[in-house]
Amino acid sequence: MATGRTHRPATRSRGIPEATVARLPLYLRALTALSERSVPTVSSEELASAAGVNSAKLRKDFSYLGSYGTRGVGYDVEYLVYQISRELGLTQDWPVVIVGIGNLGAALAGYGGFASRGFRVAALIDADPAMTGKPVAGIPVQHSDDLEKIISEDGVSIGVIATPAGVAQQVCDRLVAAGVTSILNFAPTVLSVPDGVDVRKVDLSIELQILAFHEQRKAGEEPGAEAGEGAETAVVPPAARAAEDTSRKGPDGDMPAVMPA
Repeated sequence: MATGRTHRPATRSRGIPEATVARLPLYLRALTALSERSVPTVSSEELASAAGVNSAKLRKDFSYLGSYGTRGVGYDVEYLVYQISRELGLTQDWPVVIVGIGNLGAALAGYGGFASRGFRVAALIDADPAMTGKPVAGIPVQHSDDLEKIISEDGVSIGVIATPAGVAQQVCDRLVAAGVTSILNFAPTVLSVPDGVDVRKVDLSIELQILAFHEQRKAGEEPGAEAGEGAETAVVPPAARAAEDTSRKGPDGDMPAVMPA
């Protein structure tokens, strides 16, 4: 079986835009669900809806893969599953190391989606000596002193960092020096890497903050709709807004629209 170190995806050399690459997993997820239901073909509109994009964008993305579908029939589901999997490099074996086996690292170790998508958890690594040898998701944890040896022996090119922020850069530097060229970072910090090393950051707190923003807007606490586009406005808490409204009332009730000079 091919290993991650000797076979790399050809997406960049073929000129596929990064935005398209980022959407390929969405298409693959939707197609896999169709395949599991034994659906033979799917239209661009149906697949785009399942993936959460518009059909024009989907057809443009697929044009980079050389797949245009058949007019009046649609796309062959099994063919596209294979084609996108191959483009993403998922038809190969990708050994992965997870560094930092706390609650998050342990949860990642037990995630069944890795194996089904071509990723093999080759090693779990932690700096705590008390963790050494402890099985997590059926894999014994190894000490961080052996990180370089593990990466070399298993031909690892993808590393997952699930450590506290304070040590994430140090771990990143060691991974890169040992030959890792792709990193998935769960630590709440920005990593500095040399050219040729790809980093994908997953920050759960940022995602929650974005959701909080949308929840606030749904609750009607967003800045006033009358503000001009691009204007900077402050979100005022309801209690403060009520106090402000009261302070702006004159002796006869609401403050007049035009105040006398």
